[in-house]
Amino acid sequence: MREIYIKNGAQRELALVEDGKLCEYLLDETGDASTEAIYLGKVERIVPGMKAAFVDIGQEKNGFLPLDERSQTAAVTKLQTGDRVLVQIKKTAQGSKGAFLTRDVTLCGQQVILMPMNRYIGVSSRIENEDTRKQLVALGKGIADGQFGLILRHGAAEASEQDIRNEVDELTSVWTEIQHRAPTAHAPSLVHRPRTELDSLLDDYQPRGIDRIVTNDAALAKTLEHIAPVTIAKDEMMTIARLDHQRDKALQRHVWLDSGASLVIDPCEAMTVIDVNTAKFTGKRDLEQTILKTNLEACKEIARQIRLRNLAGIILIDMIDMEAEEHRQQVLDALHDALKADRVKTVVHGFTSLGLIEMTRKKSRATLRDVWTRPCRACRGSGRENQTEEEQHG
Repeated sequence: MREIYIKNGAQRELALVEDGKLCEYLLDETGDASTEAIYLGKVERIVPGMKAAFVDIGQEKNGFLPLDERSQTAAVTKLQTGDRVLVQIKKTAQGSKGAFLTRDVTLCGQQVILMPMNRYIGVSSRIENEDTRKQLVALGKGIADGQFGLILRHGAAEASEQDIRNEVDELTSVWTEIQHRAPTAHAPSLVHRPRTELDSLLDDYQPRGIDRIVTNDAALAKTLEHIAPVTIAKDEMMTIARLDHQRDKALQRHVWLDSGASLVIDPCEAMTVIDVNTAKFTGKRDLEQTILKTNLEACKEIARQIRLRNLAGIILIDMIDMEAEEHRQQVLDALHDALKADRVKTVVHGFTSLGLIEMTRKKSRATLRDVWTRPCRACRGSGRENQTEEEQHG
């Protein structure tokens, strides 16, 4: 059962719940600096050695724009310092880094992603049936007719051709408006606002099925009745459903599994490391079966924690060592299956030579930890303290 909770207040809080377990917890704070926002920027400087330009889009730090993007885009003009350029935020600014930008603009709908600068026709990797994929590619080529690129999303598999064509028409109208506005806009300035987190959540999960929507906003409820049955609840609904409790537990390093085993999740600067431990789980007499059972249980919870915490980039998973290659493959298959529910692109690369599972996940928005916590002001996030003189000298 899939439910979406929407709590309106000082900030709108969103929660995605599957079978009673919290899988996503978001603040609907989409603003001008969010992913998908389109700007008319001004090139501040070109760095030939990096094959990149730094572009002023009105944020504290200039955005980073690769000059040689890896995409099947139409020809783009060569940039010079001082040029005005239409760019889209691909990754938001984080820490000391400015936003990662692209000239290959995309406009996302429920069934399709329109790529006006591109001529590529593709199909979501979530659609696995080969016949369906071929039909959608043919449909996409017929609709685009070489004028733009399209990616047909998972929702397109169940949509009618007319619905898909209608959405493409809506998105091309948006692009036409952007092109009309950009030439006379001030640089830097925002020329297209991104979807809100709620819009994105509904677009991504409506094709998969939403069983119920719960909200404390009666006016909003009326606008969502066509999507799923809506329940109007009290302001305390997040607390009553213990969703805030599940969120707070996801901010901790340790995660306990039902069997008594545990996960330890440590985000680092370059990657996130997840360690699986048997902890309190001793199983029966067969050690190999105990290890396999623990690792398989861990796969489901790891997939949920990745979604809930919104972990991204490189992720290394240290499963409990397994001797049998058959067991290792079972664990990989289980992890693949568990990650199918994730709306963010993930790729499991397999076991490394050190026996770690290596995977990557696309960076989208800020992590749960970044949104709901801040570095300790006493230790500045190091989590350590100086020894006393007595301790230093034994």
